[in-house]
Amino acid sequence: MATLNRPGVEDGHICGIDTAMEVIGGKWKVLILWALHEQPHRRFGELRRLIPGITEKVLASHLRELEADGIVDRVSYDEVPPRVEYALTQAGNRLNEALEPLAAWGRERQEAPGQRPAPAATESMTPRQALR
Repeated sequence: MATLNRPGVEDGHICGIDTAMEVIGGKWKVLILWALHEQPHRRFGELRRLIPGITEKVLASHLRELEADGIVDRVSYDEVPPRVEYALTQAGNRLNEALEPLAAWGRERQEAPGQRPAPAATESMTPRQALR
């Protein structure tokens, strides 16, 4: 993934969180990491089914980026029909371990409905708008 160079910063990053967010940034990458953590060695179609709403184009793009960052390993088997599997690398497993406290925080927030403010005017919203 291309590093965004910031003026006055030699390598383009200002802290470790900045570096981590470059790797996991976006709506789908952490869900891809979760799916590969739940069961290693997933095929593309399995990942697509596990992550509702992701397009094939976005999934393929994110898998390539995660592979380039050393988080995901892609193994292609010389078979007919061709078979490709994706798995987390050691760095990917370490990243998932680092994300676990964030996941725990999210689960706690889901279980405590009083922690989140109620959305305003949900009656006039479509279900899709209410989920955003």
